[in-house]
Amino acid sequence: MADAGVAEALLRRLEEADGGVDSVAEAGRLGLDHQAVVGAVKSLLALGDVIAAEMRSSKHWELTGEGKEIAEQGSHEARVFASLPPEGLAQSQLMKLSFGKVGFSKAMSNKWIKVDKTHEGGPRVFRAVEAAVDQVRQKLLLVQGGEEQLEEKDKNELKKRKLLSEVTVKSYWISKGGSFSTTITKQETELTPEMISSGSWKEKKFKPYNFDSLGVAPESGHLHPLLKVRTQFRQIFLEMGFTEMPTNNFIESSFWNFDALFQPQQHPARDQHDTFFLSDPAVSTDFPPQYLERVRKVHSEGGYGSQGYKYDWKIEEAQKNILRTHTTAVSARMLYKLAQQDEFKPVKYFSIDRVFRNETLDATHLAEFHQIEGVVADRGLTLGDLMGVLHEFFMKLGITKLRFKPAYNPYTEPSMEVFSYHEGLKKWVEVGNSGIFRPEMLLPMGLPEDVSVIAWGLSLERPTMIKYGINNIRELVGHKVNLQMVYDSPICRLGS
Repeated sequence: MADAGVAEALLRRLEEADGGVDSVAEAGRLGLDHQAVVGAVKSLLALGDVIAAEMRSSKHWELTGEGKEIAEQGSHEARVFASLPPEGLAQSQLMKLSFGKVGFSKAMSNKWIKVDKTHEGGPRVFRAVEAAVDQVRQKLLLVQGGEEQLEEKDKNELKKRKLLSEVTVKSYWISKGGSFSTTITKQETELTPEMISSGSWKEKKFKPYNFDSLGVAPESGHLHPLLKVRTQFRQIFLEMGFTEMPTNNFIESSFWNFDALFQPQQHPARDQHDTFFLSDPAVSTDFPPQYLERVRKVHSEGGYGSQGYKYDWKIEEAQKNILRTHTTAVSARMLYKLAQQDEFKPVKYFSIDRVFRNETLDATHLAEFHQIEGVVADRGLTLGDLMGVLHEFFMKLGITKLRFKPAYNPYTEPSMEVFSYHEGLKKWVEVGNSGIFRPEMLLPMGLPEDVSVIAWGLSLERPTMIKYGINNIRELVGHKVNLQMVYDSPICRLGS
């Protein structure tokens, strides 16, 4: 029966019925699947106030496939009992029957059978009673016949044996609407020029227009949350008067990445399990010679009020090419360039770009990530200035819960780790590192002795995780990224 036919049959039934009808009962009366009746109900509801339909939910018990088999052939234990001849049956032979294992266990529990383990041919199973009443089958037949007056413990026992299941049925109680009619009149969905010119629109019934429905979203590109937060960071830096540093070289020499930052050559961070080294090109050779010599001297002999590290500094280690481990290598280049100017001028630099570390992947670490770097060079800067800048910076991002913890860095003294509270992880998460660059790093560059440089490096991923409530960094970046999160961030959404 077509949908229109089912709908018309429902309307005729409603006209005769006193009050209303149930969709499940009507499906049975018409010999149709319930979903066919539900489809007709929804079609009638779309016509306006022709009918009213109230969703109802009811539960009843149904036999499973195995339950139907038992209702027809008997329970496993009853079939085991029936299969035993007066002389008994070898237990090994009984277990080969399809109902043998379950039936043997249940029949033993009911004390219907017994096992003689002293028999010459092996354990043998005999009847222990003259007759057995198959109560399981009787209970299932009651349910199958529509009589569900079983005790809860019986239902639960049958459910536990997967013979019975509780089924929830959703149905409609259908009644007449304010504009009830047994004739289905198709409502118009569009006002055409022909209707207007002929005047036929006056006799037509139009389907009500749903002004609350949303149109199809236009096809558009999507912004990754990292890009959105990166744009925010960049805008905040620019608002605070910073200038962006060039960070277009992922490959750095160990000299600019480590040695220029007063990081000793035997430092653990310079091992292969922490840093990615390049094989081609393996080394760099173009360094400012006078600056290179001053760096060598401050490492091996000391200077500028420092005793240095007192080791044999090797140019071969400084020449090794790596994937940069931080954008501070760029800051070192920029500060050296600043020191070569005839007259020192205060500067504020920032950068946001990718760095690489040989990390073990987990919920908060990746082998490549983005670092946000800020550097301020001026006379008279203190640790208070650094904390104030960081507070202002994160306040603009909407992150208010900050903590600072004393730390050690080879190239800053004093140094601080920066923590922010992650509402999703319910714990404090490190979001960056900061400090005041050491004289051993700045003075070899040629900067004036009274110039201080405050600096900080922050992860882009962790503030993004805090902002978007993401608990695992691998859902944000990499092959396990949550694409739905990206699709929910269109470049352009037209508003009303």
